Amino acid sequence: MKQFILTACIISAVLISCTSNEKKGDDTTVTTSSDTSSTASTTSNMDETPAAPVDSATMMKNWQAYSTPSAPHAMMAKWNGTWKGKTIMWHAPGAPGDSSTATAVNKMIYGGRYQQSTHLGDMMGMKFEGQSIMGYDNVKKVFQSTWMDNMGTGIMMMEGPWDEATKTLTMTGKMIDPSSGTPKEITMRNVMKIIDDNNHLFEMYCNGPDGKEFKTMEIKLVRN
Repeated sequence: MKQFILTACIISAVLISCTSNEKKGDDTTVTTSSDTSSTASTTSNMDETPAAPVDSATMMKNWQAYSTPSAPHAMMAKWNGTWKGKTIMWHAPGAPGDSSTATAVNKMIYGGRYQQSTHLGDMMGMKFEGQSIMGYDNVKKVFQSTWMDNMGTGIMMMEGPWDEATKTLTMTGKMIDPSSGTPKEITMRNVMKIIDDNNHLFEMYCNGPDGKEFKTMEIKLVRN
């Protein structure tokens, strides 16, 4: 909670497991208990009809509501601090997993409106550095995140709802598959479950060669 704590600590390596041979309609979304209209596909389904004119007082009230940190922002703030992650990554369905460790430091920025996460670890014997910025859009009612690291030159963007009943955040997005050498994209799905204040579970999914989704990464996170 994109803080996605160690969200994509080895996201570049995950691309080895994924292909752009995707089947449309495989995206999985979770409905929030507070807003059943929010899904991970809200970006493409946003109403672009021009809004009706509003008076200046209403406009200011709406802007204030949009810019004021809300309950989801307070929830993100609880994830501040240093976290240790034990990672298992699978390169193909049924293949043995590779294990590694990493560290993430989370802090709220811009007056508690976003969470910045700085990640350090090792990937395939090389130093790994990454950073995510995550926020909650008060109007769209979804979490949004960006991810960048020293293993690429692109920025991955993801979005999705929080499910209060299961304490789970599910986000979907697309990222470039650099192995193709073309601007082909891969659909990713990230799931973070809040087990308790000091233990989180993060999972990453993408489509395999057969077009079926499989789990490519799991990170067990413990607050340091």
